[in-house]
Amino acid sequence: MEIIREATGLVRFREMAERRFGDMVKAVVDVEKGIMAVDAELHADEEELLLEEGSAQANLWGINLYPDVAEEDWIEFDSMINLRPSQGNRSRGVDDPGVRRKILEIVSRLVRR
Repeated sequence: MEIIREATGLVRFREMAERRFGDMVKAVVDVEKGIMAVDAELHADEEELLLEEGSAQANLWGINLYPDVAEEDWIEFDSMINLRPSQGNRSRGVDDPGVRRKILEIVSRLVRR
């Protein structure tokens, strides 16, 4: 498990996927700090790592990355940590289009495709 702060090549994400799930990398994005934790069994573990690094829970969103899928479909907004009725997010997805856009921008900056 690690925190990605700088642009990283897609090959590295493919290696992570092969090691854990075969075709997917779980990630938690901090939409305020513009970083993400990757390469864990559970989004909750990545969330915990970012919280220990000073992230605010309200800024953390779980996603799945599929390195071998076309760019427009390679990000899946699906995680149990996203269930936050108190923030108006009542699904495992990311309901707020603004937050989704921030996540897409951060992932695009951090992952060189």
